[in-house]
Amino acid sequence: MTAPIFRTRITELFGIRHPILMGGMQHYGQSALVAAVVNAGAMGYVTPRSFDSLDEYRRDLRKCRELTGGRAFGVNLTISARPGFNRDAPAWIDIALEEGVRHFESAGTSPEPFVERIHAGGGLLMHKCPSVRHALTAERIGVDAVALVGLEEGGHPGANQLPTFVNGAVALQKIRIPVVVGGGIGTGRQITAALAMGADAVVMGSRFMVATEAPVHQALKDHIVGLDEHCSTTVLSSLNNTWRVMVNDTAREVQRIEAGGARRHEDFGDLILSARTRERVYRDGKVEEGMVSLGPAGGFADAVESAGVIVDRLMRDAAQAASAFTRGFTVTTQPVATADI
Repeated sequence: MTAPIFRTRITELFGIRHPILMGGMQHYGQSALVAAVVNAGAMGYVTPRSFDSLDEYRRDLRKCRELTGGRAFGVNLTISARPGFNRDAPAWIDIALEEGVRHFESAGTSPEPFVERIHAGGGLLMHKCPSVRHALTAERIGVDAVALVGLEEGGHPGANQLPTFVNGAVALQKIRIPVVVGGGIGTGRQITAALAMGADAVVMGSRFMVATEAPVHQALKDHIVGLDEHCSTTVLSSLNNTWRVMVNDTAREVQRIEAGGARRHEDFGDLILSARTRERVYRDGKVEEGMVSLGPAGGFADAVESAGVIVDRLMRDAAQAASAFTRGFTVTTQPVATADI
């Protein structure tokens, strides 16, 4: 287990050893994987949408609490813009608070309806958003931290067209609360770069999709290990619902239908349904037959290994990068003269 190397506002606020957050991932965000990440010194989020019932969700929170030995872990609140899809969100929060969870990550539309509920229960809320404009709104309504994701994020990065490090750099000029950056991050070097830029942590997802604890078929993990940085593509942008996914036969078919003029979700049949991916890919290992959220950071996933090993490798690489950085430069407080032009 790697010792703490970096201290930031996020490591202090969240009480974690390392500035790494494994963001909520539908189907992946269950106790075994989340607990493994937490026990390695990072933060992980259970995703209520991974479960078929509120009782199943509660049982998994209890299992996660047991596996982590009381260490803090979180719950992801993916807030849909589609009416009716958030009806269980208040229950997700209340159940989490009842089970001792105090860390929440929201994503999607505005978390404003839930901020007071979380704070009243003694919780902290980090909102993940695709643009500085949304982050500033989140800060105004009272969230405790924001995560800025770039277009490289696997899943739904929104309509933002800025890459992670541009988005993050702009945010750090304007936002006062702790700032996390994410999208395409899969190495320790990138973690160090983000911290050097001024970020308080990174949020990652794709890099953990090959963890031994991930509750998906081994064939998918092995497939991702064989991919490179060109492993992802985007679909559904014409529906204002950009989705970055793994390149496979299903993604190519969705792109073909979209190029043909489809502009409604119904036009794609079951190709884009999470139930299809859950059954065919995650359960049965048919890696070409569903839409798998994945970013280019999947190209850094070079072995199927435990989440704890992944975190340790990331932090060792981050430490080496930080050491090389400080050795390679002379820091001066004197003004640097500029040549006349």
